[in-house]
Amino acid sequence: MEKVQIEGQYITLGQLLKHQSLIDTGGQAKWFLTEKEVLVNGIRETRRGKKLYDGDMVQIEGERTFIIAVKD
Repeated sequence: MEKVQIEGQYITLGQLLKHQSLIDTGGQAKWFLTEKEVLVNGIRETRRGKKLYDGDMVQIEGERTFIIAVKD
C-alpha cells in the first residue's frame, strides 16, 4: 500500500492517476478508467472527477493500492 500525500481537502481520481505516472495526460484518464478495474473504497469507479479525501483507498487492477493522506 502506497500513501499519497495531498495538499488541500481532496484530489480527483484523474489527478491521482497522473500524479502516480499511470497516465501521461488528463485526457487519458477516461480511457484508463474504462479499461482498468479501479476501486475506490471497494466500489468500482469510472469517473475521473471523483473526489478523493483523506483516508480514501484506491485499488488498481488488484495490484496497486493507494491511501490518500492530507499533508500536515
